[in-house]
Amino acid sequence: MDGGGDRSLEQYRDVYIEPRGLAIIKEIYDGPEYHELFVVQLEKALSACCTYIIIEPTDIGDETARWIAAGNVLHKMTVVSGLSSIVASFVWPKNMVVQLPLTILSVLLTGLYTVAWEFDHCVNYQIERDAKVISSIPVPRDVLTTSHPVVLVRKSHTRRKILHRTVSAVAAAICAYRFYVWVK
Repeated sequence: MDGGGDRSLEQYRDVYIEPRGLAIIKEIYDGPEYHELFVVQLEKALSACCTYIIIEPTDIGDETARWIAAGNVLHKMTVVSGLSSIVASFVWPKNMVVQLPLTILSVLLTGLYTVAWEFDHCVNYQIERDAKVISSIPVPRDVLTTSHPVVLVRKSHTRRKILHRTVSAVAAAICAYRFYVWVK
């Protein structure tokens, strides 16, 4: 819902989205289902592809930050295990004891990332912790009610997706070739 005009934010039970791509999930405890309301507001902001999302409710903000961190860890584990497998294939070319488990791990993690994370709206967002960047976000001073909100910034995930899929595919191809040569 557009937050323009002179209307007070407290009048809305919907997420506050500005035309500049800023969404603010307000910490307004109005009614018994406030947690579900915050979740719906966050989903609307994520679906709207806002550039910045500011989450005031601590529980939703922490939950979202943990979910994004889990996706980041999954991505990093995929890349590290795939690269380790590739390196192991050159260090020990005739021994697949190290390479095979690392390749399997990389391929499984790529599959898990694709199934569990790829289609989630949070995949396009990262947690912004840099105070300089946060202070540059054009937020009206009277809008925020907390001093430490969670700030999400929309970032493209195309490069990271290509990276971990490529590393995983190369590790699998090398492992398959080594296995073929070994069996032959």
